[in-house]
Amino acid sequence: MFEAVEELVGEHADLETKLADPSVHADQANARKLNKRYAELTPIVATFRSWKQTGDDIDTARELAADDPDFAAEVKELEKQREELTDKLRLLLVPRDPSDDKDVILEIKAGAGGDESALFAGDLLRMYLRYAERVGWKTEIIDSTESELGGYKDVQVAVKTRGQTEPGQGVWARLKYEGGVHRVQRVPATESQGRIHTSAAGVLVTPEAEEVDVEINPNDLRIDVYRSSGPGGQSVNTTDSAVRITHLPTGVVASCQNEKSQLQNKEQAMRILRSRLLAAAQEEAEREAADARRSQVRTVDRSEKIRTYNFPENRISDHRVGFKAYNLDQVLDGELDAVIQACVDADSAAKLAAA
Repeated sequence: MFEAVEELVGEHADLETKLADPSVHADQANARKLNKRYAELTPIVATFRSWKQTGDDIDTARELAADDPDFAAEVKELEKQREELTDKLRLLLVPRDPSDDKDVILEIKAGAGGDESALFAGDLLRMYLRYAERVGWKTEIIDSTESELGGYKDVQVAVKTRGQTEPGQGVWARLKYEGGVHRVQRVPATESQGRIHTSAAGVLVTPEAEEVDVEINPNDLRIDVYRSSGPGGQSVNTTDSAVRITHLPTGVVASCQNEKSQLQNKEQAMRILRSRLLAAAQEEAEREAADARRSQVRTVDRSEKIRTYNFPENRISDHRVGFKAYNLDQVLDGELDAVIQACVDADSAAKLAAA
C-alpha cells in the first residue's frame, strides 16, 4: 500500500549519514535545510516502520491462533493497531504547506462597530499574545495605531518560534487559520442601555519573508516620510520619522511610525512589505495551480465572518468547521489550541480526501 514510502526511508537514512558528517555543518544554511527535511521525514519513517512491524506481528499471531485460539484476541488487537497506523501514515503523507515552519506577521484591524470594534481588536491582540506566551513563541509589536478608548485601530505583530519546531507546530502552521473576519457580540463599554451590539475586526496572517524569499528592486519602491500621529515620546510627533513604502508594480503599501528614527521605521516597514509581497506571490501561484487553500478575508464585513465571540453565552464558534465551545473567557486568555486544532483537522481531512 505504501510502496512509495520506501524511497522516503532511503532519503531519511541518507540524510542521517550526511548530518553525522562534521563537514556538513560548516555550511550552516545547508545544515539547517538538511535538518528540516530530516525532521519532516522522521515521523513518517517511524510510523511506517511500526506499520510494517505490526503487519508481521499479525501474520505471526494468525499462525499461532491456528493452533491456540487464545491468540485470536491478539490478532484483533493488532489489526486495530494497524488500521490506526494506516490512517496516521496516510495523514503524514498529505502534502505539507511549504511555509508551515515560517514565522508570521499578524495584523489586526478594527472594522464595523467603531470604538467597540477597536476595543475588540485589542482583545484579539491580547488573546494572540497570551497564546504565543503559552506555546513559547516570541512576539514583537511592529506598528500600531491606538484608539481613544484604549483599543487598536490597527496593530501588526511579528510572531516567532524559539528554535526548531516539530512538523506542523510552526507559527504559520498554527496561525494561518486565524485570517478572516472575527465577529463579537456583547454589551459594549460605550453602551448605556445594556443592549448587545455586534461588531467585527479583521485578522490577516502572512508568513514573514526573508530577504531571499522576495526579490525587491529598489527602483520599484516609492518611499514617503511624514510626521507620526497619535501618542508618542519626545521626537516621535515632532519629526518626519514615519515611513510609508509603496511597491509600485503591485501597489502594495506598508507603513510604520512606532519607532523614533526614520531608519528603524523603514526597516520595520520593509519587513511588512516583504511578507505581503510573499503572500501575494504565493496566492497567485496557488490560483494558477488551482490549489484549494482557504483564502483570507481582506475586508472587515460582518457577513464574511469566520468566527463569532458571543460574550453573553460565553460561546466561541468557528463557522468554517462547525466548532463550538462555551469557554470563551479561557480562549480569550490564550487557550486557543482546541479552536486551532479543529481547523487543522478539517484542513487535513480535506487534503486527505483530495489525495
